[in-house]
Amino acid sequence: MNIYVVRRATQGLANYIAKVDKKSQGVAIAYDSRHMSPEFAQEAALCLAANGIKAYIFETLRPTPELSFAVRHLGCVAGINVTASHNPPEYNGYKVYWEDGAQITPPHDSGIMGEVKAISDWNTVKTMDKEDAVKSGLFEVIGQAVDDAYMAELKKQIIHMDAIQAEGRNLKIVYTPLHGTGNIPARRILKELGFENVYVVPEQELPNGDFPTVSYPNPEAAEAFELGLKLAKEVDADIVLATDPDADRLGVRVKDKNGEYHDLTGNMSGCLLANYELSQRKAVNGSLPEDGALVKTIVTTNLADAIAKGYNVNLIEVLTGFKYIGQQILGFENSGKGTYLFGFEESYGCLIGTYARDKDAIVAVMALCEAAAYYKSKGITLWDQMINIFDKYGYFKEGQKAVTMKGAEGAVQIAKMMDDLRNNPPKKFGAWNVVEFRDYKKDECTVIATGEKKPTGLPESNVLYFELNDHAWCCARPSGTEPKIKFYMGVKGTGLEDADKKLEELTDAVSEIVGL
Repeated sequence: MNIYVVRRATQGLANYIAKVDKKSQGVAIAYDSRHMSPEFAQEAALCLAANGIKAYIFETLRPTPELSFAVRHLGCVAGINVTASHNPPEYNGYKVYWEDGAQITPPHDSGIMGEVKAISDWNTVKTMDKEDAVKSGLFEVIGQAVDDAYMAELKKQIIHMDAIQAEGRNLKIVYTPLHGTGNIPARRILKELGFENVYVVPEQELPNGDFPTVSYPNPEAAEAFELGLKLAKEVDADIVLATDPDADRLGVRVKDKNGEYHDLTGNMSGCLLANYELSQRKAVNGSLPEDGALVKTIVTTNLADAIAKGYNVNLIEVLTGFKYIGQQILGFENSGKGTYLFGFEESYGCLIGTYARDKDAIVAVMALCEAAAYYKSKGITLWDQMINIFDKYGYFKEGQKAVTMKGAEGAVQIAKMMDDLRNNPPKKFGAWNVVEFRDYKKDECTVIATGEKKPTGLPESNVLYFELNDHAWCCARPSGTEPKIKFYMGVKGTGLEDADKKLEELTDAVSEIVGL
């Protein structure tokens, strides 16, 4: 990742925008706290300007969801976000969004990459002087006006302002932005709503591309919460929240009535919020829309399916990646059929509302604190409510095993592992029988008992899914951003201990089958 790579990628994007005749709409650009992110963002803006496309670039670092919002708010044709999300400090990245505010999906993804790959002569990559770009009206710095509009949209998602007014001053919240972009917007929304006791982890408050307090700035990792939990115990906090560097993922710890802090996985926090949004919108409005939909990815917990069924709303499953959830929202808008109620994925990301089209940890911070205030007003904790959900729908538990295989040799090994599973799919995983085998690359579902084959109904993707008996499942998927292959597993138990035991047994069975 260097300025030449950034310029080439941006020139390809500019060529595609020209090809689809949308140069007049402009492009929004944001960046995170990583080294060279501001410089890369400016290089992208100047390349666009040199191509006659106006660039709207944020004055300082901003969260990913605000970039998604800005694309729609400003009527841009595309957006660029310079970020490597939750990856280690040495990484950086370049994400492209389309005019609906979601990361690019077909046909735009292949169309843009085609234009990038077609650039063989670096002399055809354009740039220009910043001063000239500003004078020509093709380089505009944006900031507070978009921030204010974004905050206004977040506040529209509040259901129980009465609960916040009653308990907001009593709830104690510890928050860490993990040296990233979430600090200002997360604190602003909580303060403006009336949450008075927000304690920010001082060692992790300021942006720092080295992420000095963690080896890996990922709210999925236990180390991300070490300093937050220390502060939480000092102030007796009810809830501990951590956003990743680009503030699209949220990690959560909640305190029970005995003072013990519990880790909520992305599946758990997603279901807690899904249940809150559905139950309270139904309570306030009297009913939910007949065409209402809860959207999740194929590797997300089956507890979501049970919740959707419980509220009689549609459950829509999409490929891994929040852009596919955004694609569903766009489909609802274009067809006039379907009402988006909530969407989430197991990797700690969700979206409430349709103002943005990417996962938003800022709205998740706001909604979890609202839910905590609401349940506090009813005399229960978020952990109590999580157990209530399990009691009602079943004790679903998920896990994953990721195997890193770096370099060209690693890529070959990953490909072989997938080929072996695809060509010789196992019939059993330990004590579980395979009920259905789905190959998303071949667009084929095979019912094991009958041999019946049917299409998956989803776009082609190198993913294998094994539906097992007793509500269990396993999925194999090479990572799209790292040299890894990931195995996702899920089970349903009769209680927390039973679910833990079953997940451990299934994980061991998967490891044995793939030789790990």
